[in-house]
Amino acid sequence: MAARRVQDSAEVGRGGTHQARYERDVIRDSVSSRLDQLDLGGASLVFGRIDVTADAISLANGGDADGDSYYIGRVAVWDDEQDPVVVDWRAPVAEPFYRATGQEPLGLVRRRHFSTRGRTLLGLEDEYFGEGSTERSAAALESQLRGEQTLRTSLESARTGRLGDIVATIQSEQDEIIRAPLPGVLVVQGGPGTGKTVVALHRAAYLLYTHRFPLEGQGVLVVGPNRVFLTYIEQVLPALGEAGIELGVLADLIPETKVMGRDIEAVARVKGDERMAEVLRRAMLDRERSLREDFVLGYGLQRLHLSVADSSAVVRDARRRSRNHNIGRKIVEDLVYEKLAASARSPIDPAEVRESVHGTIEMREVLEWMWPVLTPMQFLHDLLGSKALLRSAASGVVELDEIEAIHRKRSAHSDDVTWTVDDVPLLDEARWLLGARPGKGKQEAVRTYGHIVVDEAQDLSPMQLRMLDRRSLSGSLTIVGDIGQATGAWAHDDWESILDHLPDKHPPRHAELTVGYRLPGPTMTVAAKVLAVAAPELTPPRAVRAEGVEPRFVATEADSRTAAVIDAVGAEIASVGTGNLAIITPASISLEVSDALDAAGISHGEAYRGALNQQITVVPIGLVKGLELDAAIVVEPARIVAEQRQGLRALYVALTRATQRLTVVHAEPLPWFLTD
Repeated sequence: MAARRVQDSAEVGRGGTHQARYERDVIRDSVSSRLDQLDLGGASLVFGRIDVTADAISLANGGDADGDSYYIGRVAVWDDEQDPVVVDWRAPVAEPFYRATGQEPLGLVRRRHFSTRGRTLLGLEDEYFGEGSTERSAAALESQLRGEQTLRTSLESARTGRLGDIVATIQSEQDEIIRAPLPGVLVVQGGPGTGKTVVALHRAAYLLYTHRFPLEGQGVLVVGPNRVFLTYIEQVLPALGEAGIELGVLADLIPETKVMGRDIEAVARVKGDERMAEVLRRAMLDRERSLREDFVLGYGLQRLHLSVADSSAVVRDARRRSRNHNIGRKIVEDLVYEKLAASARSPIDPAEVRESVHGTIEMREVLEWMWPVLTPMQFLHDLLGSKALLRSAASGVVELDEIEAIHRKRSAHSDDVTWTVDDVPLLDEARWLLGARPGKGKQEAVRTYGHIVVDEAQDLSPMQLRMLDRRSLSGSLTIVGDIGQATGAWAHDDWESILDHLPDKHPPRHAELTVGYRLPGPTMTVAAKVLAVAAPELTPPRAVRAEGVEPRFVATEADSRTAAVIDAVGAEIASVGTGNLAIITPASISLEVSDALDAAGISHGEAYRGALNQQITVVPIGLVKGLELDAAIVVEPARIVAEQRQGLRALYVALTRATQRLTVVHAEPLPWFLTD
């Protein structure tokens, strides 16, 4: 209410001095930001309470205090006397709510968890510390779970098609990652269901709260693997009271381009290779050229000359003096007019020559040949559309068959090109090399951020990692993923090969999430069989829920496969009620399955057209990573393995999406490791 009163007062008294109008706008923006923070949608404000000793309060606040209670919530709220009614979960005084154990109570007497659904209170769970603790609560305190009953209630709730926050049920190993120091690169390895994505989002919210200055001005960026994933996570940060964090895919960092689809894996491998940085650098140098023949310009009653040797000297001098390509155009122009003026029979001011002939067809042709002003799109469009340019730039760097792979037919104009996801880092590298065009420094400058969170980082190519590196203002990043789920064209086998391409201003830190919250035990047992073959060096997460429904395997004939899928859909929907269901397919049969559902009159969505907005969604294997579902039907595991370059890991991803029920439908024989 106080924020709304300030907002109302800022609307009064329009007009006045420029200073008054400016102050009014600042107030309005500040109040609007605060109201956005307080808008939690349907989420409950308060989810916990801690009763603390006087010593604990004194330690947290730096002074003396009496023992008291604090309600822990998504955002802080004060009363009219500015006393805290609700403490923000990120505040130092709230830390014992997540960290206290029986051995280290951190000054707590009691920790209370409120179990809620939306804004409805479902129940309370108390944990007592110290001499007054009961045997039951003491045993709970020594387990690895905090608020176990509340956590299980949350895990067993139906999925909504959107990722929810875990602020009420953050566990100790998750909290350590969330509150880790800001500087440097933090690598978070986490198997399926360990909460790595939502932990990374909570870390972004925590860092912005704790380091409001300077991060609010520098910006915080969260990068996801695709737009389906972004839509899936978009509600988490607003529910935590942070609306100022940017979410995007790498293509969003080059907003003026049209990006759709991916290249085939062989092409993606070449475009993602770090050798392409050298190819692009050499291609840029190829566009900085001396003349092929002497240039003669009529000027009054005399002729001015620019020889091939002079033009070569101009190019060498401009390369030496310019920070990047486009900024060098002005240097080239100045030097060219100096050379032309110097060739006159009598002294001429170069400025007079410029004023007289600049903009003529002859001069434009000379300057565009020697040193064209280019956008990244024009530069890459020309390069990939010309085998001659590619061979010149790539000779000795990449192989001939690789040049052939990335060459493509030129469109009429670079503005007409629809780029692929794999072109994006090449465009960004080109932007870095070319620099902003004259007069467009602000619009075309590379945006940097104070902290960057990257999810599913195990699949990023070296060129994509270079793109993130140059976006980092101070080398502060949180890199999240699972080597066991590395399935892309540039799937990595370890984190060191990723860190090689990221900032090294501080030594990297590593953290691992070991507890699986999403998967029931029987599902994790099946998935672990795949992991043992796909990545034997990794240990599967320990499932919190040992109990659960046994995965169901349905064998069928090839001509009855879609009928078996439809039968499985009916059975799963009957079991999960209002929960969501994904049918995870190899790319080659996703359309076949979707058509069969249409023919059967089953309403469903398709992941490549958007997020999981319907209860039933057909999801090709390439888009399933990172999603969380109530039930999953995985179709043809053997074909998933055969069609994907990292087929075993892709199957591991597919089998680890469902929180409740898993069905496998197959006409082809199962891989041997699933038959045991």
